[in-house]
Amino acid sequence: MRTFPSPVRVAIIGASGYSGEELVRLLLGHPHAELVAVTSRQYAGQTVAQIFPKFASHPKARALRFSDPNVGVLATQADVVFLALPHGVAAEFAVPLLAAGCTVIDLSADFRLRSAAVYQEFYAHEHPAPDLLAKAVYGLPEVYRAQIRESQLIASPGCYPTSILLPVVPLLRAGLIKPTGIIADSMSGVSGAGRKAELDYLFCECNESVRAYGLPKHRHLSEIEQELSLAAGEAVTLQFTPHLIPVNRGIHTTLYLAPAKHFSSAEEAAELNAQIAACYRAAYADEPFVRVLEGKALPDTKNITGTNTLELAWRLDVRTGRLLVLSAEDNIVKGASGQAVQSLNILCGWAETSGLL
Repeated sequence: MRTFPSPVRVAIIGASGYSGEELVRLLLGHPHAELVAVTSRQYAGQTVAQIFPKFASHPKARALRFSDPNVGVLATQADVVFLALPHGVAAEFAVPLLAAGCTVIDLSADFRLRSAAVYQEFYAHEHPAPDLLAKAVYGLPEVYRAQIRESQLIASPGCYPTSILLPVVPLLRAGLIKPTGIIADSMSGVSGAGRKAELDYLFCECNESVRAYGLPKHRHLSEIEQELSLAAGEAVTLQFTPHLIPVNRGIHTTLYLAPAKHFSSAEEAAELNAQIAACYRAAYADEPFVRVLEGKALPDTKNITGTNTLELAWRLDVRTGRLLVLSAEDNIVKGASGQAVQSLNILCGWAETSGLL
């Protein structure tokens, strides 16, 4: 484990978006981290309290001012830098920050993929720093905790991938489901599109409306298939349909999976159900931010909004022979900023729940 000063000095580049704002909230209240810099070209010179009045009661928010992103200055101010920037832009900052000795936690897609060719296929431009892909660790704490602990470059997962990978990876590793025919239907709140003024995301366009988008090849498919393939030990192709729903935040995912062993009776279903329960128990019984529901309870976004928790549950359908797995998470917390802070906690050797409960 790397050694950091106490408190650890942290900075946020791109702090004015939804994920950046959530990082500000979490890091202002973090018991072991000191938020020393926030950047935004749009708001340079204004205090955090002026831009985010909800934080005005915090003394640091009244004193800390947004600045233009200057890598040279930030490298002298911060030990760990969060990048809450669009893909393609984040890498431009990551390269010099890493060279200056900073640890980087990137919330964009720039370092999530292991292949520059796959990145170009899904993001329609060449990777800006392909040499760093082998150095980056995929920041899914429940799967890559040990690697995160030693990394200088952490690629925090996307919100949709988190909602799919946490339910499916343990089942693939245990051989309880087939790696073929996986279908994922996901619904996301409008904040998942980011803080931007576009016609599709105006109130009148989203309210009282549900629609699919990103078909048939949403960008997040690339990292989902990468991580499922690693878990299965063979190439996995996924059918993924995301939907926009008229709520501010939250993701609900329904997964349709084929059990490795056919079942057609109540007795066979009960045996498989016990195996699935044991699999999830082994994977998540000690995980602070994965809640496996029991009994009749099903994941509900109202129960996880504003938290770093992912809920999951499952049902076996004897009639169709399928396994249904459902999950719910906050797309901005567990799906973005909260998960990034969780990685910070692991990296620095703090309690994983620090600043997140």
